[in-house]
Amino acid sequence: MKTMKWLLRREYWEHKGMLMWAPLAVGATMILFTLVMMLSGKNFEINGVSANSTTITVAADEARQIVDMAAAAYPLAAVPVYMMLGFLVFFYCLGALHDERRDRSILFWKSLPVSDSQTVLSKALIALVGVPLMIMAVGLVTSLTIVLLAGAALAVHGANLFNMLFMSPQFWLTPLRVLSLVPIYMLWALPAVGWLLLVSSWARSKTFLWAVAAPLLTGAVLMWAEKVFHLPVYSKWIWDNVIMRILVSVLPGQWIIFSDRAQEAMQHTDPQQRPLQVVAEFFNQAWMSLGSGYMWAGVVAGVAMIVAAVWIRRWSEEG
Repeated sequence: MKTMKWLLRREYWEHKGMLMWAPLAVGATMILFTLVMMLSGKNFEINGVSANSTTITVAADEARQIVDMAAAAYPLAAVPVYMMLGFLVFFYCLGALHDERRDRSILFWKSLPVSDSQTVLSKALIALVGVPLMIMAVGLVTSLTIVLLAGAALAVHGANLFNMLFMSPQFWLTPLRVLSLVPIYMLWALPAVGWLLLVSSWARSKTFLWAVAAPLLTGAVLMWAEKVFHLPVYSKWIWDNVIMRILVSVLPGQWIIFSDRAQEAMQHTDPQQRPLQVVAEFFNQAWMSLGSGYMWAGVVAGVAMIVAAVWIRRWSEEG
């Protein structure tokens, strides 16, 4: 455990700009932009209530609706931060094992009493747990700050909703719900992380082309063979269950993209209560995906590819 702790610290120190400063910069930019827009008098609306008016009067029912929506859905204010998660994990994994071979620092690390499995596992943990936790923490702080700034703007114009907001149980439960998505994201992202670490462990150069172009070209060739020669290669199944899983599973919310049942459930929400129902259904479908054999098949494949990456690194000495 002590060795793993230092390996995780090593990854953090070597990639601090990508793992910490990049999401912090985006979050700070969003907050600053929101503040500047409010101070400049730009109009914004919350559930149809404009904060550009001199005086705002909000009925009790309307106030409750605004508070309920803000309490349950305020993390959506930081969507750009959460979207960074997929890109950070993708490019981190792509260079995790390749960079140390390219600069030959692998020779130094192999001289230490650290096993290849520990090294690869530390990189997988950073991608699957460390980066999501950092992104979610920055996203929650960013979205909460934006919502509080919006609430302050309403209060200045005569509609103080802070008491109702802070008394809402949803307001305090929402961060816990967001954090509960970390293990679900970890399981869904395993196939892509495993594939990227595998490519990073053996590709001597042009890792992006090997990781992305090779699967896409393979899928295109299979589609061509199926259409032209009528071969039973089942290209659509391969695209949906293999190629897309190893390329886009690092993006958050994959349990919605890869589940027809989840998409149908979210499309049949009540239009009058759509924002709240969509948020609730999003979390419900996330937790229900733990019972999906499709997800667990990806977990097995991801673990197998990480094991293969360990085996390849064991015999690698230079790029």
